[in-house]
Amino acid sequence: MYCAVWGRKQAMNHMTKSTENSVELTLEPNELARLNKTLEHAREAFDSKNLRFTDLREQVFTEIASTRGSIGAYDILERLAQKGTRLAPISVYRSIDALMDAGVIHRLESKNAYFACRRHEHGGKGRPIFLACENCGTVTEVSAQPIFDAIKELAETAGFEPKVKFVEVSGLCSECKSNKG
Repeated sequence: MYCAVWGRKQAMNHMTKSTENSVELTLEPNELARLNKTLEHAREAFDSKNLRFTDLREQVFTEIASTRGSIGAYDILERLAQKGTRLAPISVYRSIDALMDAGVIHRLESKNAYFACRRHEHGGKGRPIFLACENCGTVTEVSAQPIFDAIKELAETAGFEPKVKFVEVSGLCSECKSNKG
């Protein structure tokens, strides 16, 4: 099973207006429901680990989750500033660290960007790999525990101790692949 997250280009299609003080996103009812479910999952994850889901952590998480793609810390900072919340970069990075510790966001290493974990949407079986579209920025999270098992087995055979947390694969998503044609 898989679940896709939107990239920056797709997210921009949902922006309805931008003013000096705010950016307003228009979400379809199913997208609003998805965002609310993702936010509830984050609250539960924080509660289960006895961590505080502070207002700032919730704001940072909401920015990450509402993009449906990967977003950098300075982009988060800019979005929050457009909504009237001016912060030092370290505040956003601390919130990101807490969100990662709680397991509700992932870091796309190749882009130094973050996206919301949606494993609860596809059962969360095993560890995921991340498929990142080079064209539109879409990130898809795919359950792939057998890949990690194979890496571990091959490494152990070679007498190597792997430290792999995640695997990223870059390429073209199905939509961009069909448009390329």
